[in-house]
Amino acid sequence: MNKVVASADEAIRDVFDGASIMVGGFGLCGIPENLIRALVRKGVKNLTTISNNAGVDGFGIGLLLSAGQIGKHIGTYVGENKLLEEMVLKRQLELDLVPQGTFSERIRAGGAGIPAYFTPTGVGTIVADGKETREFDGRTYVMERALKADFAFLKAWKGDKWGNLVYRKTARNFNPMMATAAKVTIAEVEHLVDVGELDPDMIHTPSVYVKRIFQGELYERRIERRTVRKVSGQ
Repeated sequence: MNKVVASADEAIRDVFDGASIMVGGFGLCGIPENLIRALVRKGVKNLTTISNNAGVDGFGIGLLLSAGQIGKHIGTYVGENKLLEEMVLKRQLELDLVPQGTFSERIRAGGAGIPAYFTPTGVGTIVADGKETREFDGRTYVMERALKADFAFLKAWKGDKWGNLVYRKTARNFNPMMATAAKVTIAEVEHLVDVGELDPDMIHTPSVYVKRIFQGELYERRIERRTVRKVSGQ
């Protein structure tokens, strides 16, 4: 039951060229910084990344873009990454933009064993191009396929040696859903504790979903875009 590995490099030992990887995080909050850096060191290519956004230039998933390791990205927002924009326009990378609620539900469906579902989001737009539509109670819905992956990279606040995880505030974001939708779920944590130290009622991701866990280090916790209120009179 002890799922602890010594480092991020050991945790990703079996990630292969062409793998699909779900990467937790919203903006730069709750992203698995150590696992991303380890993936850059490993040098695997032609990855499909599934993440809400693609980091920023030189940080987060942006590091994988700079290293030319991503062949396709599935996400909802790319506005903070100029390199991604350039690569898409030059057809160096395939991009699948998904409405954020649809993205979230596709991952949840993948983890729940639901192959597809119908949603009104995107009907009548390019989002629905090439997809099956159906009418329910007088309203048109588009069918969306579930999202699953070979690996899920997560970041949690605390975790125990069995792999039970607790996230903190906004850093919770997509991490819990992604934990259920991958063949191999790997978690890095800020605090690795002994079994029994976590309150069972506070656990967000049960250990059954987690294959490997390790103590993370060197967290930068960057702010994607800092907005400061002007003080009156200045």
